Parts: sequence; structure tokens; C-alpha cells
Amino acid sequence: MRPAPSREVRRKLISVAAVSAALLAGMTTTVAAAQPSTATAATGKAAVTPAAQAAAQAVAAPAERLIVGYKSGAAEATSNSAASADAETKGKKAGENLDFTRRLGTGAALVGLGDRLGTKDVADVIAQYRADPQVAYAVPDRLNTPQADPNDTEYTKQWDLYEAKAGMNVPGAWSTSTGSGVTVAVIDTGYVAHSDVAANIVAGYDFISDTAVSVDGDGRDSNPADPGDHYAANECGSGIPASDSSWHGTHVAGTIAAVTNNNKGIAGIAYGAKISPLRVLGKCGGYDSDIIDAITWASGGTVSGVPANANVAKVINMSLGGSGACTSATQSAITAAVNRGTTVVVAAGNDNDNAAGYSPASCNNVITVAATGRSGSRASYSNYGSIVDISAPGGDMSTATANGIYSTLNSGTTTPSSESYAYYQGTSMATPHIVGLVALMKSANPSLTPAQIETAIKNNARALPGTCSGGCGAGLADATKTVQAVSGATTGTTFSNTTALSIPDNGSAVESSIAVGGRTGNAPSALQVGVDITHTYRGDLVIDLVAPDGSTYRLKSSSSSDSADNVNTTYTVDASSETANGTWKLRVQDVAASDTGKLNSWKLTL
Repeated sequence: MRPAPSREVRRKLISVAAVSAALLAGMTTTVAAAQPSTATAATGKAAVTPAAQAAAQAVAAPAERLIVGYKSGAAEATSNSAASADAETKGKKAGENLDFTRRLGTGAALVGLGDRLGTKDVADVIAQYRADPQVAYAVPDRLNTPQADPNDTEYTKQWDLYEAKAGMNVPGAWSTSTGSGVTVAVIDTGYVAHSDVAANIVAGYDFISDTAVSVDGDGRDSNPADPGDHYAANECGSGIPASDSSWHGTHVAGTIAAVTNNNKGIAGIAYGAKISPLRVLGKCGGYDSDIIDAITWASGGTVSGVPANANVAKVINMSLGGSGACTSATQSAITAAVNRGTTVVVAAGNDNDNAAGYSPASCNNVITVAATGRSGSRASYSNYGSIVDISAPGGDMSTATANGIYSTLNSGTTTPSSESYAYYQGTSMATPHIVGLVALMKSANPSLTPAQIETAIKNNARALPGTCSGGCGAGLADATKTVQAVSGATTGTTFSNTTALSIPDNGSAVESSIAVGGRTGNAPSALQVGVDITHTYRGDLVIDLVAPDGSTYRLKSSSSSDSADNVNTTYTVDASSETANGTWKLRVQDVAASDTGKLNSWKLTL
């Protein structure tokens, strides 16, 4: 998502909705607008001239500039002074102050409309130009924004990406990053061919050394294709029922990096990234030893008998686990991978239990992910606890199949058949959401370390919209906020105010100040504003940033539906029109009764 417009641009922008519709449809669009206000004596209704009516159809909201094309032969077509005089004349007729701004490369004139013109005023000015036989066209200078909503046919089933309540707010991040340049290692069951992922698959490896587990008839090799992991009743232990092949790794891969905007299937979170499938799970599971080697190789380490990895991963997805705390052997591999600069993301587990008793969920230096359902509450099966770092959509199909996570699969019950799509649920499905986010972050800012990535994800999470018992980490990950935060200035000076300030219940606004000095020029277009507020029912709060010249930037509006506690996040503000030095203020107001709190601290990084 592009940075917010500057104060000047925000005053008088043309309808972005109309522009968006035109971009998505690949054609010009017009929308109705207010009519001119001149009334006739006979009817008392607005008299609309053809020129004014045409002008109104071109305007949906206040504009700031017009692009005026003159016919060849007109003096205004080549003379800036003539175009300037024409603007002044037409402005007087419309009762507005117009000025010639500059000549475009096409020869058209850019005409400024002055301050605070409404829709009717703009339509009046356009009508004046269009009534002139020397004018070929007069159109608003529209603001265009990147359009990231994909055209994938099954995208509507991916509530986990875009739904406001419990989705991960992914689409807004795509205009900043798509994961380009990042390789993701999916340590899982391997990969079964699927046309909706194939273009983003790079070389991986089959690390299964035991032929009883591998199913494919051999040991380790360079082919990570998934032959199926089905098993018969009791084959994997007494009392364990039979299971069809899961195609688990392919489902995970689709969530991370399915090809997007290809008019089919689903959208991947980091659809510009590449997937390196590493096969460690086969019939009945997979051994720690194979997983340890896969972690090592994925991150650029050396594994005896395995060729060097040409596709070193920036992030590893491990949607797998077993009972028992993290062993020293597994921890050693993870620590080495992180030291090589690879972020390791793991599933918390699906036993509705404390994740501290499971591995790799309980390992250090990993991002441990719990699962939430479509309501935003912790999924009934998800593990929890103090070692959980973050939550992400994992689905909960107990109420409806469509409340699961929809991704790429195969229709074969034992061996591969035709490609398909299906809903799954689990912390296995939540984990690739965070992995996709990490890929977006690394693409936006390649210098980020694993520790910085984890901190940014946590700091920019939002409170769960539902409930969580036992501990769900920092909250529900927010892709747009996180990517915006890391793609802005990651260096600079942080100015903070740590003096606590009480927030009156349903009372007047309070302000906390930070004096910024020693900077030159203006504040950045991605000014980072960190806010730490303790407050029950945070929907009562309105939060504004006040610049040194008194200009205000709304950080948070009140919301009767936001019942979560506390505000602990980093906002990104386009403050490029503001002088950096001076006294900045955070203004906080509680606008409803019955809940209290305090501003603990806040900071500016610029």
C-alpha cells in the first residue's frame, strides 16, 4: 500500500474508488456528481447545462488540478502566458482562483484549482473549459494508487488473507512487497506438481534416508517429489487408524507462494518468492536427523553427501512437530541456521496443550505460531503458552468447512492424481502465513536479521479480535502494518517519552510531548510512531499525532466493535511535508464511558 498522501494532497483528492474501478476494468470510468446550483425561476431546481452535466460526470470528489488539452492552432496550446491568462479568465467566470502550473509532455496544461474546491466547484470549472471551442478536453488530475487485489478465481475463499475481522491484512502489503528475491524452504512432505505453484518452485532435496519412510523406493536424492504419505490402520502404531495421503507440503507451499494474478486458483501471500521443497516427512512422519540436515542445508550449511545448496533460504517453514521439548541436537541446527541469517518459523502444535512440551515449537530462536479461526479466537486444537510468539489464521472447520484454509492440493488418495484445492486446518496452516509475511519483509528490506523480523512482527500485531486462553503470543499478525514498518527508514534516531499519562474515562484529550532536535530537513515519508497504551476496550480511544506546526495525523479512530485491550503497535505516517525538528505530540482521548487506562510511553523514529 502506498504511503498516505501529504497534507496538501489529502485536501482535495479525486475519487480513488472511481480510479480503482477503472484500473481493475482496464477502461475509463465516470461517476455521477453533484449538479451545478444555478436555479431556474420556473422550477426552483438546478438548471444543468450540457457542458456542466458532462463536467459533473467526470468528477466524483473534490480535485486539486485539471489537465487541459487545447486544440492545435489555439494560442494556449503553445504559449504558457496565454494558458495562464485563460486560466485566470475562466476562474473569474466560475468564481474561483485558477492558475497555470506547468506544461505536460503531451502539450496539455496543468491548471491548479486553488484551495478547498468542492465537487460542485470543480464541475463548474470543467464546464467553463469544455464550453470553449478551443479546448479539446479538460479532465481532473486523478490520483492513481496501486491495485493489488488479485484476479485468482478462488481468492474469495481466502478469508484468511483479507477479511477485516480475523484475516491477516495481506492485500495492503502487496503494493510494497510481493516477496521477490526471497527463497523459502518448506521442510515437509515434499511437493506434488501443481500448475498454480509450479512457476515458483526451485530445486530442493529429498532428505529421507529410511526407505520404509520414503515410500519412493530409495534414500536421499535431489528429487523432492511427494509420492504420497498414506498408511494403513495400525501401520504407524497400534490403534492409529488408516490415513490417505495428505499432500501437506503442497498445501503449505500454496499458502506461501501460489502464483497470483494468473486467473486461476488462489493467491499466495508472498507470490513473488520461490519455494524450495525439502522432503523430510513420509509414511508415518519423519526423523529428527533428516530434519536437522534439512535445516542445515536450507540455510546454506554443509551436509555430507549432499551437493551445495544453490537456493539458500532466507526463511524456513516447519509445519511439523512431535511431543517432547526441543533437543540439543535440533536446537544446534536451528541456532546455526539463524546465525547464518535464516529465519525459522515453526508450528505450535495441534494438541490443545502447552507448546512448551513440543518440538520444534519449544526451541529457542524460532518464531512459534499458534492458530486462530475465522472468528479471531484461538482455534480449539491449537497449542498455546508463553513460548508462542504470534498467532495467524489456521482455520477452524468445526463450524463450517469454508472456515478452513484453502490452498493447493492433489486429488489422489494414495498416489498422485489430478491437481486440486482443499480446505485444511491446523497450526501447520498458520505457520506458512507467517513465513509468507517474513518473505514479504525480507524482500522489502533485505538487511533485516531474524531477530529484527521477529520483533517487527510482534510489535505490529493487533490484539486478537476473539479470545485466547493460555497465551497466543503478541496477537494476530498484520501483514500490511509490518511490511510498512520495515520498508520505511530502518535507521535513524529514536526519540521517546516514557512518562506515564492517565487517560480520563470519557473525558478530554491528553497530550504527551517529544522534542526532536538535531535533524535536518523534513520528517520521513514513513515516520514510525510507536505507541504503548494500557486500556480496556481500546475501541474507546482516538489517537492523533500532532506535528510541530499543529497539523494532525489520525493514527486510530474509535470503534464500537473493537473490544480488545491495549494498544501496543507502531504506526507509519507520511510526515514528509513536516519539518523534523520541533515538538511533536501524541494526543489521546477516551470517547466512551466505563473503561480506563494510561499512555505508558510512545516514540518517534526518524
